Amino acid sequence: MADEKKDAVKKEPAKKSPKASAKKATKKSAKKAEAKAPAKAKAATQKVAPELVAAPVVRASARYVRIAPRKARLIADQVRGLHIEKARALLQFSPRSAAQDIQKLIDSAAANAENNHDLIGDEMKVSSITVDEGPTLKRFRPRAQGRATPIHKRTSHIAVALTPVED
Repeated sequence: MADEKKDAVKKEPAKKSPKASAKKATKKSAKKAEAKAPAKAKAATQKVAPELVAAPVVRASARYVRIAPRKARLIADQVRGLHIEKARALLQFSPRSAAQDIQKLIDSAAANAENNHDLIGDEMKVSSITVDEGPTLKRFRPRAQGRATPIHKRTSHIAVALTPVED
């Protein structure tokens, strides 16, 4: 009798829960959507008119620059929005030490424009420049009567974006 029950259990197909079938249905629909998505993306890019294509943005960044962000932002605010030749002239004669680092970064972005995007580096403008705070190096300075005071050596992350000038 025990053998008959085992045979009956083996013959009955396992019932699937409704949750399992719902999961399979969503996986199948997700795969179908993924298959259709590249076709839609290709069709959308082919229909765009050449006049509506946005101008390329050329970027360059310098991280862990050993200057306080507050000091670097003073120079970055002067350069933002300027034509690259005016920005270079301003930075060349600026007495602030951050000007040299920002000038190197702008020259690097112009070189990226020439080498990576086939643009003319001297016909660009500084569309955006940001100075973010990097990690702070913490040191201590000995003072009178055996005391020590903290010294915070701040660093900056500087990012520049250039765009071509419209004639």
